[in-house]
Amino acid sequence: MHTIVQRACREVSGFQSLCLRLEKKILITGKSMSTLHNYMRCVAHLALHFQSLPTLLTLDQIEDYLFILKKRGAAESFFKHTVYGMRFLLRAEGLPDRAIKLPSLKNKRKLPVVLSKKEVQELLQAPILLKHRVIIAILYGCGLRCQEIRKLQIQDIDFERNMIHIRHGKGRKDRYVPMGQLLINEIKNYLVRDKPVKWLFNGKNYKGYSPQGIQLAVREALRKTSISKKVSPHTLRHTYATHLLEQGLDIVSIKELLGHSFIETTMVYLHVVMKNNTVVFSPLDTLFIPEKSESVEKSKHPSFFNENYTYLNVLQQRAANRLQRVAEGNRQIEFSF
Repeated sequence: MHTIVQRACREVSGFQSLCLRLEKKILITGKSMSTLHNYMRCVAHLALHFQSLPTLLTLDQIEDYLFILKKRGAAESFFKHTVYGMRFLLRAEGLPDRAIKLPSLKNKRKLPVVLSKKEVQELLQAPILLKHRVIIAILYGCGLRCQEIRKLQIQDIDFERNMIHIRHGKGRKDRYVPMGQLLINEIKNYLVRDKPVKWLFNGKNYKGYSPQGIQLAVREALRKTSISKKVSPHTLRHTYATHLLEQGLDIVSIKELLGHSFIETTMVYLHVVMKNNTVVFSPLDTLFIPEKSESVEKSKHPSFFNENYTYLNVLQQRAANRLQRVAEGNRQIEFSF
């Protein structure tokens, strides 16, 4: 249990039983443990601020608290979880009418940070520990979420089919993602050298790796590189999807590999690809200029491009002939080609 939640249980009368009821409702509805912890942590802050149960607060008190959070510059995620946590709590306690009056939150459509291939290479070469290198390789090579990679067991790695079985991902969905040969070799080497038990990445007392352990692996590797971007484990998932899209994989297949419920979630990577490949000149400037890599091939095989290029030469030659005829004064100007 989070320290702030423990403190609220000690100092605010009735908060501990409220937490137990909230935990029961969240688990029954199928929400994740991370959702439970975020809601309880934010609601505990609210209870300690007023030294009262959140369900006993008036709407004005809740709005005053939200105003204070905004004025103090609280993190957007903390503000969001406070509002969502209160909504869920009020519904769970049979007070849905008060939840309606809480502010509606609009999701900001921020484009994700994406690394270049050169930056990924630098990041993969940075770790000293083999375990950390394999963690980064799986995050990028398979596009896993932080919660998914830390729950991987050795039995989930299928070397016969070159697949990783993701169990109970976001939304409690299972899926398979393919492994490349480089990643297979790295994992096999890691299994031989580190000899993990049950979990692919063992934490303390042979339990699954903690979220902080995954974040530390990426943060320590990033510190040894020249990368100036803000990078987290989820950045490698964004990079995985963007690089697949740039290499020609269709958006629907990427949606399934990422485990997204809605195609709209995956569509954000289209904007990243377009942003990284923006044309900064007019396409008219290069319409009739053959590309160097294709000039030899196009000269052998007539194409629409060559026809346009030839037609332009004809027009220029005809225009020059007309000017010459006008200068000589031999005949009138013709206005048709």
